[in-house]
Amino acid sequence: MNKIYPSAKEALAGVAKDGQVLAVGGFGLCGIPEALIAALRDAGVKNLTAISNNAGVDGFGLGQLLETRQIKKMIASYVGENKEFERQYLAGELELELTPQGTLAEKLRAGGSGIPAFFTKTGVGTIVADGKEVREFDGEHYIMERSLTADVALVKAWKADKAGNLVYRRTSRNFNPMCAMAGKVTIAEVEVIVENGEIDPDQIHTPGIFVQRIVHNPNPEKRIEQRTIRYK
Repeated sequence: MNKIYPSAKEALAGVAKDGQVLAVGGFGLCGIPEALIAALRDAGVKNLTAISNNAGVDGFGLGQLLETRQIKKMIASYVGENKEFERQYLAGELELELTPQGTLAEKLRAGGSGIPAFFTKTGVGTIVADGKEVREFDGEHYIMERSLTADVALVKAWKADKAGNLVYRRTSRNFNPMCAMAGKVTIAEVEVIVENGEIDPDQIHTPGIFVQRIVHNPNPEKRIEQRTIRYK
């Protein structure tokens, strides 16, 4: 089975549709599948629910899909770097399910593992717990969180072999492995593609069984979200 597609556009063909739930890897602008996001923008699909740690920035990452009004709902942890997101949310044009960061990661991991729900202390006594089951274990209160799955997962890795085994590079690993697990169809954007057997099995972060399609993007932009320097 050939998992490699010649472009992000072709990798999304027949997969991306209106009204889908997407899981998108990345943390800020680190480790985001930027070519796949741009191709999704150009595909024009709409009414999307996007599960991602954050919403990109204005004009880049998921921020592009907000500008074109393709996202109707965000399930995210941090949304503070995107003015268009703020405007749409405050105007009632965008739904938001704000989720604590560790809880979001576990919801994706659990979904990819076939676990429908779990209990956590995070959010007990706050608005995060509103409408959720609260249960006591050993004298402590926990809220039940439902796991998350997605119709399509878009992830970014550093290296892949032709079977779809993925290796992430340093902090760009972030939410990508959990998103890859949670997607019914996972498309990986990678910088390097090698032959099967060239990656040490002990170095594989996401097994190829979770990945259905691969796109080669050898020269991603890797934009820096906020550049800070020290003045002498």
